[in-house]
Amino acid sequence: MDFSDSFPFWPFIVALIIPIIIFCIMIAVVEIVGAWYMFQKAGEPGWAAIIPIYNYLIGIKIAGKPWWYILLMLIPIVNVVIYILILDGLSKSFGKGTGFTVGLFFFRFIFIPVLGFGNAVYTGDKSNFDA
Repeated sequence: MDFSDSFPFWPFIVALIIPIIIFCIMIAVVEIVGAWYMFQKAGEPGWAAIIPIYNYLIGIKIAGKPWWYILLMLIPIVNVVIYILILDGLSKSFGKGTGFTVGLFFFRFIFIPVLGFGNAVYTGDKSNFDA
């Protein structure tokens, strides 16, 4: 018995999955490049956008929050609140409002490149990070 006999629709499923995977990879690349430029605008190394966990530390620093917020991100439910606070600090650091924070929360893959490629200027204060 061949696999195609027991599941005749597998070519159609593969034809659906492959474009979705390619689309997701493209979205990830655009977000990473946008974060790279956003980090550079804030005076941080752009390559930090591709290092897991470290990119969150740099994002927290850019947002003007203390470094130990990364530890709070490990606590369930609390991490959502902390993440929103970090995104709010990030948007305020680039001179954006609360609406931009909502956009960052729901459509991060669009709003991070807007910060990186757009005309937003970093005006935040990173001195709270060392506290």
